[in-house]
Amino acid sequence: MLVTSRSGAEYRAMFDLAPDDLTGSVLDCCAGGSSFAAETDGRILAVDPAYAMGREELAVRVRMALHEGDRMIDRNADRFEWGWYGTPGRRADMRRAAAELFLADLKGRPERYVAGALPHLPLSSGSVDLVLCSHLLFTWADRLDEHWHRRALAELVRVARREVRIFPVVVQGTGEPVGFLDALRAELRALGHNSQLRDVPYRFQRGGIQMLRIEAAGHRRR
Repeated sequence: MLVTSRSGAEYRAMFDLAPDDLTGSVLDCCAGGSSFAAETDGRILAVDPAYAMGREELAVRVRMALHEGDRMIDRNADRFEWGWYGTPGRRADMRRAAAELFLADLKGRPERYVAGALPHLPLSSGSVDLVLCSHLLFTWADRLDEHWHRRALAELVRVARREVRIFPVVVQGTGEPVGFLDALRAELRALGHNSQLRDVPYRFQRGGIQMLRIEAAGHRRR
């Protein structure tokens, strides 16, 4: 999988983030080469298995992913829309800026970047207020099966005191719905975790217009 770079602006749109959402501690999992932690004030922790690499190797992978992502979009142009970005060039510029911000922050504040992978995170239970998960769960449902998703969701809600937000909830490339999403939501509900599908402002992959928001058991948003 690519070590993808996304900007803070993309995160705010993908997860429909308001300033109040970021008042506590936030986990970005799996963050890849995104600049959300670098751009956001407050207690942000980024986790990704790619952080086990050395910085030089990671920088190569991050910059390589920029070109691979552009080629993938060119090959599947009919599956994307440009209302949010405006133009392909603007998206490319945003991603390249995000990559450089990430690499600079990784060098200057390495303690914010922790090597780890779902479904086993190196964090204690209830250690963060908000968990954000971008383009991993459900996106790769054609490669990661229902059992893996069940374990990954359990791990995300384990570390969250308040809530988990996951975007998108369709399969990468095809934009098809995920067949086991409803069953997993029912299992979460049985464990006391309410969830909802919510439209977000971000638009890019056709069909990818919603995030899954999960409340930690015992927490109710005011």
